[in-house]
Amino acid sequence: MKKPLIAVMPMFDDSQNIITMLPEYLDAIHAGGGLPAIIPLEMDEKDICQLASRFDGFLFTGGHDVCPELYGEKKLEFCGEPCEKRDHLESIIFREALRDDKPVLAICRGFQFINAISGGSLYQDIDEQLASGTNVRHRQSEPYDVPCHQVEILPDTLLNAIVKSDRLEVNSLHHQAVKTLAPDFIACATAEDGIVEAAFMPEKKFILGIQWHAEFLYRYDNSNLEIFRRFVDAAR
Repeated sequence: MKKPLIAVMPMFDDSQNIITMLPEYLDAIHAGGGLPAIIPLEMDEKDICQLASRFDGFLFTGGHDVCPELYGEKKLEFCGEPCEKRDHLESIIFREALRDDKPVLAICRGFQFINAISGGSLYQDIDEQLASGTNVRHRQSEPYDVPCHQVEILPDTLLNAIVKSDRLEVNSLHHQAVKTLAPDFIACATAEDGIVEAAFMPEKKFILGIQWHAEFLYRYDNSNLEIFRRFVDAAR
């Protein structure tokens, strides 16, 4: 049986003008039973669509802050520099995935991006904009394979069906987060401060966004490995 081919969204180093990738993303897809491939960053729309048609599923990775214009806001001083090339590429890829009902797993920035492009909004910086403040550690230092806070997993959701638990210990490497969830999404995990940590599209086969970095945790935690397994299985 052929393994599903999973397109991995490229990360980009502005200072060196090169595409980069954390090997953990690729390793996690392979551990889940898929074949990962990093796709180019700059292509015209026709080429992006042709390439997308060859893949069985799509992994949206972490990285740059999402451009606030995508959710109707101006960039504030505490927002990081966006990558317009990534936003352009991923907008088309996500549209194609939705049209063809192909599986998507979106991690950290990836989750923020698919929420923003679907009509939701983001905190440009949690510490600056979360009105009630937070005592949750959303931005940890190394090692990244050690959980730093807990999320509550909501019942009757895709994530609950995958991990079969109502709690999960997660790591955290973000300063932005979902502020308003897009209309087509349903939350499936929240942090203690109310931040949405995961959401899915119930009308699609498998569209799941998670805020934590499961690619650093899957080797030691079966629940996070199962997220990749179920994602790859949906792409078969």
